[in-house]
Amino acid sequence: MSQATHNLMTVKETAEYLRIPLPTVYYLVQRGQLPAIQIGGRWRVKKDLLDRDVLHSEEQGQPTVLVVDDDEALQSMFKLFLKKANFSRLVVGTGKEALAALQKQKFDFCFLDLQLPDITGDEIYKYAKEIDPDLPIVIITGYPDSQMLDNILKHGPVTVLKKPLQVEQLNQVLRILGHKSTAKAA
Repeated sequence: MSQATHNLMTVKETAEYLRIPLPTVYYLVQRGQLPAIQIGGRWRVKKDLLDRDVLHSEEQGQPTVLVVDDDEALQSMFKLFLKKANFSRLVVGTGKEALAALQKQKFDFCFLDLQLPDITGDEIYKYAKEIDPDLPIVIITGYPDSQMLDNILKHGPVTVLKKPLQVEQLNQVLRILGHKSTAKAA
């Protein structure tokens, strides 16, 4: 029995463990993004499932995508779309959460909005490339001629998706990514 209770973390412990804000943990738990159960009206997050499914190791072979966008409708679209495409995903809404995620785990792919509430997209791009120079980053923006995008382009060519996003654009991008990450010898 004690083994099972050791495995359950409070929402506060989960926030500290994942290094993300408490409201974000509640948000993810309520939307089924984190493996949690309700005990006596309180959420408990299953640590072993969190480690296995959310912070999964490389050998599972499922590409992991980081989505950084503060638009909730877009976040929902990405979650559904990436789930259907069988991608492991972490969707965050602030630059701070994105930086914490990039420090914590390796991603195969990143969708990055330029207009975030706290840190500019070009700063996150620069930081992400310092951590993992090979990380493919797709820029999502409603402002394709912005100074931020010019700053990013100084680092080299980049794929840009213009808002409002179309599912077909995502399909195209994921096909390119998919060929790279799931390529098998014929």
